[in-house]
Amino acid sequence: MDFSKPDVEQFLRSYAIDDFAVSPDENQLVFSTNLSGKYNLWSLQLPSTFPVPLTFNDQSCQGLAFDKKGRFIIAGFDNDGDENTQFYALPPHGGSLKAVVYNEGTRNFFPILSEDGKKLFYSSSNGNPTYLNIYCHDLETGEDSLVSEGKEAATYFFGISSDETVQLYFKHLSNTYTLMYAKDKEEMKLLTPSAELQHTVSDAVFVTDRLIYLLTDYEADFTYLASFNLDTNQFNKVKELNKEGFGSLVYDKEQKLLYAVSNKGVEDGLYCYDLLKESWTVEETPCSVIEKITVGKSGTLYLLGRSATKPQNIYKRTAEGWEQLTNYQVPGVSESELIEPEVVNYTSFDGLEIEALFFKANAEQANGEIIFWPHGGPQASERKSFRAAFQFFLNNGYSIFAPNFRGSFGYGLSFMKMVEGDWGYGPRLDNVAGLDWLINKGYGEKGEILLMGGSYGGYMALLLHGRHADYFKAVVDIFGPSDLFSFIKSVPEDWKPVMDKWVGNPVQDKEKLIEYSPITYLDGMTRPMLVIQGANDPRVVKEESDQIVEALRQLGREVEYMLLEDEGHGFSKKENEIAVYKRILTFFQKHQQAKTQV
Repeated sequence: MDFSKPDVEQFLRSYAIDDFAVSPDENQLVFSTNLSGKYNLWSLQLPSTFPVPLTFNDQSCQGLAFDKKGRFIIAGFDNDGDENTQFYALPPHGGSLKAVVYNEGTRNFFPILSEDGKKLFYSSSNGNPTYLNIYCHDLETGEDSLVSEGKEAATYFFGISSDETVQLYFKHLSNTYTLMYAKDKEEMKLLTPSAELQHTVSDAVFVTDRLIYLLTDYEADFTYLASFNLDTNQFNKVKELNKEGFGSLVYDKEQKLLYAVSNKGVEDGLYCYDLLKESWTVEETPCSVIEKITVGKSGTLYLLGRSATKPQNIYKRTAEGWEQLTNYQVPGVSESELIEPEVVNYTSFDGLEIEALFFKANAEQANGEIIFWPHGGPQASERKSFRAAFQFFLNNGYSIFAPNFRGSFGYGLSFMKMVEGDWGYGPRLDNVAGLDWLINKGYGEKGEILLMGGSYGGYMALLLHGRHADYFKAVVDIFGPSDLFSFIKSVPEDWKPVMDKWVGNPVQDKEKLIEYSPITYLDGMTRPMLVIQGANDPRVVKEESDQIVEALRQLGREVEYMLLEDEGHGFSKKENEIAVYKRILTFFQKHQQAKTQV
């Protein structure tokens, strides 16, 4: 019997997982997913893999923790993407949410429970919106006490020793300058040799109450494993990889094993360090990109990850290998029908090598169109991780080119620093070099390329449109900053201390910020444009899109505007995500048809 080809909307009907936690007895797995179309907490009662809903508040989860004795769950939820996360408790079997930390209009981060489950430590904008404060909430009395006042940089509570005598604090001076401190009784100890040399510490775990292992790139370009002894104050480099950095770390206390996830360009790896044998092994992984890994009391590894052709899933490692606990896929579409990207390299204007992912539509579906996709961040990267929208456009015949321009994560600290204070020059020309590579290789024609990006990628789409419109025929901006002056002024308060280094100072760097702001180049924005914006976006506020749309319409330009009243910086509701990408497809097809008719 013959069946029709998959409907294009099926590619957008894949679902996502944004966090998970495992109960102390490892009989229950709780995860945040949009399985119902909106995010809620769901549960697997292992070994059963049939999901059961726990919450019905239809909000994405930021922060998820099990009580160490399995009596309750702590979860953070915002409201329609506003990122003002509040913390709630609920029973393991689900039910009504009990507000634990609720201060309207505040941003709260990283809930960490004490070993006895009586105290909740968290970081908050409450009382200190710029640098944040760290509080301890007594779950028995309901009282909050101030643990530490953030100063000089946004400060986060990161961890606590099992005997509760040592606390870890994370200071975020910029994305490429982060420090970790241990408060040992009353003494603050920096875990790296000096705070003066700019470097990062990305993760840390207690191996004992007096010995900490951490990931840092102190005096190096890529992150390595190090240790810090609280008794001797000794810092020691343990393991360094060749042009590959470690990103996250978990510890198996019973077997004395450290597991470290590595980041290398577009893929992740997994390593195991045996502390007793002082030996290293490379571990097999079930996916290309690892988004979270945790270890149960039994020593079992649990992992959340995805690949270019496989949506997010949670896996459990057994003696036979990795067991997939969730079964998220594109409904009605086999993995073989999805497109794997090619990894390509090209040389930019100044000789810098740029890596890119090139998704080529299947020959029988290809329409000859290319979407150029500058990623967000900017200190992020495009990786071999599933994007429903990519597979949606590929199935409609559009190929996609996604470069990891300077500033991207995964290529070392010096590469990542290249975008700081240089949002609109080097990265822009890296993207132009990518466009020229496509044209010179015969994949596209100048003036016939489609441009689309979100967040920083939306900013770059606007800037490329304003300064290099001759490469494109239509442009899509998804919540991108349009004016760096207003962007700097409107970001969340705890972002503001890093803006001088990250983007620039409005007074000292005035001329540069004018040059790098897309709104400076309105005259050059001559191509049809579609702008997408979330009304509740706290990172790139609605006014950033309002002002570029209004200015272009006053000039008589063709601009469509789609405002999502119940979204923030992204799509938390499946119906919104589907509506957005169907609108973009219609927009692209309109201009594809216009070309054909000519």
